[in-house]
Amino acid sequence: MKTIYSVGQVNRYVKNMFVQDFLLQKIYVKGEVSNCKYHTSGHIYFSLKDETGVLSCVMFAGHRRGLSFRMKDGDRVVAGGTVDVYERDGRYQLYAKEITLEGAGALYERFLQLKAELEDMGMFAQEYKQPIPRFIRKLGVVTAPTGAAVQDIRNISLRRNPYLQMILYPALVQGEGAADSISRGIRMLDEAGVDVIIVGRGGGSIEDLWAFNEEKVARAIFECRTPVISAVGHETDFTIADFVADLRAPTPSAAAELAVDDYRSLVESVRAYGERLNRSMRGRVELMRSRLEQYQVKLQYLSPENRLRENCQRLADMDDRIREAFDRRMQDSRHRLSIYLERFSGLSPLKKLNQGYSHVADEEGKTVTSVTQVRPGDRLTISVTDGSMEAVVDRLRKEER
Repeated sequence: MKTIYSVGQVNRYVKNMFVQDFLLQKIYVKGEVSNCKYHTSGHIYFSLKDETGVLSCVMFAGHRRGLSFRMKDGDRVVAGGTVDVYERDGRYQLYAKEITLEGAGALYERFLQLKAELEDMGMFAQEYKQPIPRFIRKLGVVTAPTGAAVQDIRNISLRRNPYLQMILYPALVQGEGAADSISRGIRMLDEAGVDVIIVGRGGGSIEDLWAFNEEKVARAIFECRTPVISAVGHETDFTIADFVADLRAPTPSAAAELAVDDYRSLVESVRAYGERLNRSMRGRVELMRSRLEQYQVKLQYLSPENRLRENCQRLADMDDRIREAFDRRMQDSRHRLSIYLERFSGLSPLKKLNQGYSHVADEEGKTVTSVTQVRPGDRLTISVTDGSMEAVVDRLRKEER
């Protein structure tokens, strides 16, 4: 008889085979990106292809933190992750956890190694970050003299504050000698006494941005006495300079907005504050004038002598109430004391002796309350109201109860 399986059973069986394959649990695949889609949920869906075939891939939003560039169709990448089966559709795909550009893997490893070393040194520590002053007069910029980055910084800065003085250090931002040029520019602007320094450039590959990953640039930023804003690449690009700088801006345009306060909004704020202050002062004066008029009316029928007389009468009444309360308290205390004395008089040993009772003690002075405590021949002391007497036990007789 034939065994018939459901679709779900087959898919689960295939999935278990994938799960049990150790090689597929951590695998790296290289290929060309196609059908790349950034979903609104944050997930990235794409395919890797080469001349032999196509592999479906997905990177969930939780793993995008490790993606150092914006992936697009045509990029040649190395994706690392797990190959597994999506049971609902019955298809397998690569669940990527890390993606690097092919050929940039070695540089990325150097980036991670230097980042870890500088972090261990404390160069990224928050306590070393300097605050960015709100109002500045001189802005220093270290970037290439040509290109969109310097134009964006210049246009936005002067639009926000036309009285701002900008000092540009034309640095190499890519290629041989770029790291030395950037470091030299930071130090020169620091000596020039600017209020804030923007260090940055436009976006690019990890090779293009590598000058900002050099240790000498990181040390120049860390040792700079002037607050430094890093603005390297696009929003998704991160460099060592971003971590060392006092503030990271996602783009050069954003860096200009963070560094330069809007002069017109400041003037408008001062004007608005002035109007609010005038309105507040006028309202305060009117309030004080109204209160003064009320006080004048009150003083016409409220005499200080009458108030003083009322206060004296109030104090006298309070004194009478205090005395009455004290007398009631004393009477209650005396009454309770007489009750306690009456109770204690019934427990007095002398009163018991006066009623014909006596106290019997043995030779050691211990009270005798039972015939079992003595034997014939023992000497006893018997106390009565007017003295005591000594006796010798002749015989014992125990009463049965």
